[in-house]
Parts: sequence; structure tokens; C-alpha cells
Amino acid sequence: MELGLAGRRALVTGAGKGIGRSTVQALCAAGVRVVAVSRTQADLDSLVGECPGVEPVCVDLADWEATERALSSMGPVDLLVNNAAVAQLEPFLGVTKEACDMSFNVNLRAVIQVSQIVARGMIARGVPGTIVNVSSQASQRALANHSVYCSIKAALDMLTKMMALELGPHKIRVNAVNPTVVMTPMGKANWSNPDKAKVMLDRIPLGKFAEVEDVVDAILFLLSNRSGMITGSTLPVDGGFLAT
Repeated sequence: MELGLAGRRALVTGAGKGIGRSTVQALCAAGVRVVAVSRTQADLDSLVGECPGVEPVCVDLADWEATERALSSMGPVDLLVNNAAVAQLEPFLGVTKEACDMSFNVNLRAVIQVSQIVARGMIARGVPGTIVNVSSQASQRALANHSVYCSIKAALDMLTKMMALELGPHKIRVNAVNPTVVMTPMGKANWSNPDKAKVMLDRIPLGKFAEVEDVVDAILFLLSNRSGMITGSTLPVDGGFLAT
């Protein structure tokens, strides 16, 4: 299916690894010019080697002032993928201030800040735009040792709806994708234990975890005009986990 994304300019956060990196690669293959944001310069260097033409921006999105400096003069953006996230898993009684602060700053506050910068540019130019936030099935189901992560992702889902409400009059669509466990290198490392994996897999009707391409395809669909009447949605990419 032709998505009609060629010639547009996108910004992807958390672009150095996993879903973000694969999203950058897919967008480049679709003829999109991409600004890739990561806090790890080595990841950006290798990404540029794979996808010449990518514009790398190395910044820690937990740092508000540094993010403002890095992105305020980046030029026009038509598509935004807020993918950067951290997952610090602790039992509720063991949750630390550091975990709360880092999760809030990267998983929610940075989405607000980056989206503000991009949306203001779209509005100033008088052009439509599309934003996709990468959330999680954890936003809608309680998972052991995920108190902060689940709570912040639930907040991200509501932020997605609020952004859709307030940016819609400016012809800016905002949606979220909510994956299950994804077989990135990190996902494989965290879920390679068969006993641990079985507990989750038994709750997924399709009986398998998501591949990175499953999530990237959903992101590209929501970025494209093929989803032109969809905004404020949270799209599960979970093999039916949330249906159980």
C-alpha cells in the first residue's frame, strides 16, 4: 500500500536503537527526510552510515534546556514519532525518586516539549502534520514491578488524546501505538527466560511477542494520509493481549 510519505520531513526520538532505529530506516526507504534524535552519538554515527542523509541530533531528552537548544532551530517538520523511553522496573514498595524523575522526564515531559516545538512550527507554517507517540500495553494493564512505567504510559495515552483535542483544529493528528513485548535486542534480553516469557505469552491470544516490523508498520500507517480520519486513538499492537 502506497503511503504517500515521500518528500516529507520527519523527526524520530530514541532513534539509536530498537523501534526508533527501525522507524528511521523505514521512513528513509519511503523517501522521507529524517531528523534522528538519540542521546548516544555512536548509535547516530552508525545510523547515518546505514542511512545517508539522516540528520543526527545528539541530546539527552531528560535535559529540558539542552533539548530546547538542540531542536529549536531544526527547521520544518511534518511528521513526529515520540519513541524515546526508559524502563526502570521496581516493585511498588521499592520505587525510588530517581526512577520517578527519569521516567517522567523522558517518557512524558520530553513528549510534551518535543511535540510543542514541532507543533508550533507546523502551526506557524499553516500546514497539517502528524504525531505518533509510542506507548505500551502497560498503559492499560497492571504488570508486576512496573508501577512507574505503567503509570507514565497511562499518562501518555491521555496526553495523546489531549494533544489530538487541542491540535486537531490546526489539522495536526495525534495517535499512539501500544505494543506488547517487542523482540528488540532489549526485549530479547529481558524476555529470553522461557518461564518468564510463558506467563506473558499465555495471556496473548496469538501466542507470540511482536516483531519490530509490526510496530513500525503501525507507526507508518498512522503517519500517512491512509489514516487521515484517525486521531486521539491508542492502537494496540499486542496480539490480542488487551482483549483478554
